[in-house]
Amino acid sequence: MENKNSYILAIESSCDDTAAAVLLNDKVLSNVVANQLIHNQYGGVVPELASRAHQQNIVPVIDAALKKAGITKEQLSAIAFTQGPGLMGSLLVGSSFAKSLAAALQIPLIAVNHMHAHILAHFIDEEGYDKPEFPFLALTISGGHTQIVRVDGFFDMTIIGETTDDAVGEAFDKSAKILGLPYPGGPLVDKLAQTGNPKAYVFTKPKVPGLDFSFSGLKTAILYFIQKNVKENSDFIELNKNDICASIQHTIIAILMDKLKMAVKETGIKQIAIGGGVSANSGIRNTLKEAEKKYGWKTFIPKFEYTTDNAAMIGIVGYQKFLTQQFESASVVSKARILF
Repeated sequence: MENKNSYILAIESSCDDTAAAVLLNDKVLSNVVANQLIHNQYGGVVPELASRAHQQNIVPVIDAALKKAGITKEQLSAIAFTQGPGLMGSLLVGSSFAKSLAAALQIPLIAVNHMHAHILAHFIDEEGYDKPEFPFLALTISGGHTQIVRVDGFFDMTIIGETTDDAVGEAFDKSAKILGLPYPGGPLVDKLAQTGNPKAYVFTKPKVPGLDFSFSGLKTAILYFIQKNVKENSDFIELNKNDICASIQHTIIAILMDKLKMAVKETGIKQIAIGGGVSANSGIRNTLKEAEKKYGWKTFIPKFEYTTDNAAMIGIVGYQKFLTQQFESASVVSKARILF
């Protein structure tokens, strides 16, 4: 069903970003995101406020995406939306709008798994970025997820390792909170780490069997370490902030790399693609680039705008599903938790 001009409108509303994108086949024509800054004062995403903001943002964001792409809604071939996982109220805003618009335009409706989208974002046709070949290993790292996925095809994916508690993004944000850094703290830890000594402080890596991860023990170890040192010197954090952040980041990256090396050894697959919000972290990006030389891997690091939640990644899955006619009826339901 190859169509020279299939225009896909994609809608992403799984958490606190309202996003819309228009793709012409696998090429992004527009990718618009409205961030919700209101959550910063609460130190985390407030679901009720998130869904309310989505309702305010969704029409202007979709309108902006269509205008930027230079097309009208009548030219659309299909509408793709995030079915889950995510915050239920937020997901419902996106799915309700997608269903209504698809029905009004009488075009196909496509449901997308948010986690598949983070992985398949690598297949967006972007100048200067290679696409991985099947099979490859995907390391999906975000505020809500930490997974190693074996990817054998566009819709043939198997989770071979995942976190048993906190996600890696939580580990960064909670560590930042312990240090008194504002939310979201992950990017700030990364920024401060760049001028710190990663070997200044040693944090024990949790022992977790197989390819699974655990970050809650590390978070507790950091908390006790800070409490103990602040007791001895009230200026401890201020005097050593960069070194503390560098040491925390170094430990988290070491945990991720240990499991990736194990996954490569077990599967024999040396193509590694990262995705999810935490893949914007400069330390992780640099370490993966070094791994190419060190271990002979081929690593795929997405363009920054496709790492955090965005609609372009929903659109690329929508395009692949459009080609194989994987459409949904208006009775399709949003799911806060969704089977992989």
